[in-house]
Amino acid sequence: MRKNPVKAALKEGQSQVGSWLSLASPLAARFMARCGFQWITLDLEHSPANWETAALVFGAIADAGGVPLVRVPSGSPENVKRALDCGAFGIIFPMCNSVEEAEQAVAACKYPPAGRRPVGGGLHALNFQTDVAEYYRRANDEVLIIVQTEHIKGVENCEAIYRVPGIDGMFVGPNDLLSSMGKTPAMESDDPDFVAALRHARETAARCGIASGMHVADADAAQRRLDEGWRFIAVASELAFMQSAALAASRKLLGGEVKSAARY
Repeated sequence: MRKNPVKAALKEGQSQVGSWLSLASPLAARFMARCGFQWITLDLEHSPANWETAALVFGAIADAGGVPLVRVPSGSPENVKRALDCGAFGIIFPMCNSVEEAEQAVAACKYPPAGRRPVGGGLHALNFQTDVAEYYRRANDEVLIIVQTEHIKGVENCEAIYRVPGIDGMFVGPNDLLSSMGKTPAMESDDPDFVAALRHARETAARCGIASGMHVADADAAQRRLDEGWRFIAVASELAFMQSAALAASRKLLGGEVKSAARY
């Protein structure tokens, strides 16, 4: 059975850099999986992807030797079991603001007796290059569990959240965090309250022994965050990369200002 190299690396204190999929396109996933990122996350929270599309995306990434992750629409057991049974190597849980939600996240990802994930499916074993019996024996050790700190309540409760056994890392969504603070959503901000919240979350994660993660707009921002001590970094998305190159070309050749719709 394949190991989950991202989970293993984070456990050893190493940094892991990935990217995001927003277009619900298995074809885009095939190309992104060959761009050198250490993991790729399909966003099921804000994209039009359905479960069949998700299964195809996870398979495309796994078949290329990559690590397919997914942000589920919510942390419900139904979403988690379907995402994992479709072949994801790990789950990113949005809006995790309490210890109870963190505990539920871990339980949904793990088979009994460690959790309450139900047994079923076959695509998970295919993506891990094993049979279902071996997958059931080892999945609890390989599935990556990341909780999102993207609300000020999550920041306020982060010490207790990050100490929940089974959590591998946290991941800040800067747009939602700023919005929850009554500020303009953005990937970057010098607002002192926002900066302080980021520092508190990152330092708390380090103290609790889990990886700190964040979504950033580009490679320069990623390097700056890595230098600060963040270890689980998502750089832009296939949509953002596409629009960035297209907008740069149109502005150079045609001039004028065209606003991009992509936030990441």
